[in-house]
Amino acid sequence: MTYNIKLREEYIKLGQALKTAGLTDSGVEAKIVIQDGLVKVNGETDTRRGRKLYAGDTVEFEGNVINIEE
Repeated sequence: MTYNIKLREEYIKLGQALKTAGLTDSGVEAKIVIQDGLVKVNGETDTRRGRKLYAGDTVEFEGNVINIEE
């Protein structure tokens, strides 16, 4: 499934993006899946929950894609 998140500010953090898209139930769950290396940002595994995502970035998790939009 594909989710589109429109930025309200300059960026959104990776953990917040997963939670906003509904792919994790809590910030704690987002932290765990990110630290376990299950999330890719722009095609590369990223284990930083605080990774800043900007317009044009894509996130992949369990076959889902999140597109970050302006």
